[in-house]
Amino acid sequence: MEEVNVVQTKNGTVAVASAFAGHKEAIQQRDHKFLRIAVEEAYKGVDCEDGGPFGAIIVCNDEIVARCHNMVLRNTDPTAHAEVTVIRKACEKLNQIELSDCEIYASCEPCPMCFGAIHLSRVKRLVYGAKAEAAIAIGFDDFISDALRGTGFYQKAQLEIKRADGKAANIAEEVFERTKEKFRMY
Repeated sequence: MEEVNVVQTKNGTVAVASAFAGHKEAIQQRDHKFLRIAVEEAYKGVDCEDGGPFGAIIVCNDEIVARCHNMVLRNTDPTAHAEVTVIRKACEKLNQIELSDCEIYASCEPCPMCFGAIHLSRVKRLVYGAKAEAAIAIGFDDFISDALRGTGFYQKAQLEIKRADGKAANIAEEVFERTKEKFRMY
């Protein structure tokens, strides 16, 4: 018997599509490939002393449109998080403010500011590696996230949100442990 997937779309309609054998595995491999690149960006940012251990990429039709890491220290800009910076680069490159055909891969669960930018840019899908707790464990502030938990802030977004699993999640969480001595908090 053929496997069937039911998908909830942005406008609320339901589409039914057949899934080929190995579909979930293919998606998982694709996600892991792109997430590894976001993690590479996180390491690059710390090595360059540009900012914290966070990286992100924007993908459209399986092509990387933009890649960036946290630039808070380099730009002297507290909003220059990896996700915000990569959205800015992608919008500039594509000459548009809506990224509805794009996906974002982030090395860590986005903070509320980054999540807001992701929502406003209309990115269709977010895949992240490490949980926010990994960043909190090395000193990053979680005050705003704490305040928003339970408010429905994240659940109201019109995009697919997925946390990577297995090895990809572990690789993303290792960034914090491996860079905590190199990275200096501002």
